[in-house]
Amino acid sequence: MNAAELRELVAAVVEPYLGKPLGAAVQGVEVAGGEAVARIVLGFPVGGYETTLTAQLAAVLVAAGWTGGLRLELSAKVESQGVQGSLKPLPTIRNVIAIASGKGGVGKSTTAANLALALAAQGARVGLLDADIYGPSQPLMMGLAGERPTTEDGKHLNPLRAYGLEVMSIGFLIDPEQPMVWRGPMVTQALMQLIGDTLWGELDYLLVDMPPGTGDTQLTISQRIPVSGAIIVTTPQDIALADARKGLMMFRKVSVPVLGVIENMSTHICTNCGHEEHVFGAGGGQRMADQYGIPLLGSLPLDIRIREQADGGNPTVVAEPNGRIAAAYHEIARRAAGRLASGEAANSFPTITVSDD
Repeated sequence: MNAAELRELVAAVVEPYLGKPLGAAVQGVEVAGGEAVARIVLGFPVGGYETTLTAQLAAVLVAAGWTGGLRLELSAKVESQGVQGSLKPLPTIRNVIAIASGKGGVGKSTTAANLALALAAQGARVGLLDADIYGPSQPLMMGLAGERPTTEDGKHLNPLRAYGLEVMSIGFLIDPEQPMVWRGPMVTQALMQLIGDTLWGELDYLLVDMPPGTGDTQLTISQRIPVSGAIIVTTPQDIALADARKGLMMFRKVSVPVLGVIENMSTHICTNCGHEEHVFGAGGGQRMADQYGIPLLGSLPLDIRIREQADGGNPTVVAEPNGRIAAAYHEIARRAAGRLASGEAANSFPTITVSDD
């Protein structure tokens, strides 16, 4: 079996996170000393993925009769994806991903923090924007409470850094006990300044922790910030799913691709005996995903450690990097990044009919 035949076999392998054959991602296959050397460049972070993909490719080659070894040279190149309407991507940010929910209390901010950390751990350059003006929580979760951003010119802010992330939040600029009694236009203006006047570095992804709900502020953000994709966070019960659906439809109406749904607090894990049960119902996230033709990116448990670690400024992905919960965040992050890179989400818009019913 020569190099050309091996390349054809490798290129035909369906990569699970892209959901399609590797194709042009295969930069070349060579044979040296009885070993196949495959060079592959994927459009999403690949840290921690080489062993898994190598095993998948080796199984295909062995099934086709290859008796030599396989060495994989795997790297990533994250490209800018399309954004809504006539907006253009931000100068130093390849992709903005909105993390949203139709209502508060579903763990959206904790999920956003851990997904950002997972992407960074996988090798991406990542920023995290806390867009919840009324209840900013990322300063606490990132261990940055009480910190203040610096400025050189009095007009632009340098983002703070934590665990390899660039972070910005209104919480860095106000007293933690100061209530934000701003009306909608003031909130929108503040958010646009936070994203536009922050000196972000070269980022592959900026995750935006959206304010809960689907009101004027959320809609304005979705229309004015160039978003490559959105992720909906929900819990399994019907009351949360009803609001999550509104969030999903808001993004679709402004032509923002929805990358998928995350079902948070899917099961409760007892700290005493380890028993796991569906206290909020089962399968709600999957039903929503099936209804709207989008993937369920993953399910996360209701575990006291997630809350304790986030409250302590040391989220789960960095607190227990080799734990089962961190692995779930990593899997969700890779699925979302893979779907964004594949372009499938942007090409799957349904026909939306608005009626008076």
